[in-house]
Amino acid sequence: MKVGLFIPCYVDAFMPEIGVATLELLERLGVEVHYPLDQTCCGQPMANAGCHADAAPVERQFLRCFEKFDCVVTPSSSCAHHVRERKNLHSNCLELCEFLHDVLKVREFPWARFAHRVGLHIACAGLRGLGLASTSETMYSESACSDRASASTNDAAFP
Repeated sequence: MKVGLFIPCYVDAFMPEIGVATLELLERLGVEVHYPLDQTCCGQPMANAGCHADAAPVERQFLRCFEKFDCVVTPSSSCAHHVRERKNLHSNCLELCEFLHDVLKVREFPWARFAHRVGLHIACAGLRGLGLASTSETMYSESACSDRASASTNDAAFP
């Protein structure tokens, strides 16, 4: 499988270590990862603001970068959701946890240890747009974290 790694513009600008960690994890799991150097953005910020004409050239650039890949993997559920919703971009764009769980069938990370209390937050796009609640919760419960925090809320929007 030919996998293209898409690092969203906001990750590249504000948290580039997430992009590096994503690449390192995929490579550690034996994935041959390709990173198109001319990638920029998927167009989501403009499209979400209703500026579809402004999003169009950015989306075309995304397509040029990733059309040759069987699968596009990104550490962003909102970008994966946008790319999948825009039918002309890429039909097989997967959020990282989705790719690990559903494609690679990863169920454990025996080398990973984190000695701090860890909580799980599923982003809105992952929860509502991609339906990743069970995937993320399964991976979280099977992780090697020694102290997992459970979330609770009284917000009716989050049953």
